[in-house]
Amino acid sequence: MRFGVTLPNIGLEIDELIGLAVAAETVGWDGVFVWDAFAVQDDDPKKLAALDPWIALTAIGAATTRVVIGPMITPLSRRRPWKVARETATLDRLTHGRLVLPVGLGAIDDGGFSKVGEELDRKKRAEMLDESLDILAGLWSGQPFSYDGAHYHVQEMTFLPTPVQFPESPHVPVWVVGAWLRMKSLRRAFRWDGIIPSKMNADGSFTDMTADDIRALREMAARERPADAPPIEIIFEDETPGDDLERAQAIIQPLAEAGVTWWLEAVWHTPETQGGLAGMRKRIEQGPPSSSAPVKGE
Repeated sequence: MRFGVTLPNIGLEIDELIGLAVAAETVGWDGVFVWDAFAVQDDDPKKLAALDPWIALTAIGAATTRVVIGPMITPLSRRRPWKVARETATLDRLTHGRLVLPVGLGAIDDGGFSKVGEELDRKKRAEMLDESLDILAGLWSGQPFSYDGAHYHVQEMTFLPTPVQFPESPHVPVWVVGAWLRMKSLRRAFRWDGIIPSKMNADGSFTDMTADDIRALREMAARERPADAPPIEIIFEDETPGDDLERAQAIIQPLAEAGVTWWLEAVWHTPETQGGLAGMRKRIEQGPPSSSAPVKGE
């Protein structure tokens, strides 16, 4: 299992966000992920202050040398897929292959959907996500590519340079939100490199995935994916207590045994932080729950 932190792109200055990312790399976290929120609606004026996630990721990529980076998550239906292809290939090269692209339908309560005329229909956004992924793969290939879908149309063009990852089939690793047990959603994720599972109830509400759910998901992915495909990454986001390694490991061990390969620490949600910079830094510097990493300066 690898360990990352998820940071908000709201309520922070850019140098504060970069500082948190550098601290995460210094104490041994494996990844740094930043919200892709556009215009969060909140009564607290500080929480209305947002940073562009892609510029922030570029700054984080330039300030670090080891950690994997990525947005959490990018709703492709509100992006031009050819623009995303260019941005991701460039950022992947800047970071020498440290970029991943988590994607999903997105949260429509973000003003970047509801207040600017973006598509709100869930079915149409799912169609746009599928088409966007097709276009990304085609443009990342570095070969002549054209596309004629229901939502997007691309006349033949060739995008160079390619991403640096997977030289035999250049692409940035894609992690896709998959709703358990919605087979269409799951099969979309199984076609790519990683799945961010969410458990959807019959009434459309969500609940936590269990270790048994993760185990069944891993077994299903092995059946659904081509025999020569590598095991899919399974990503899980939650909290662990930074001051109690034994309890933290008791939380993650069943999930690791079930098949989770990436644990993302929801630093933005850790109760002791109350959203504050000092609290986020404290949890980061306590280190990942895989070890008793010392607080920086000890």
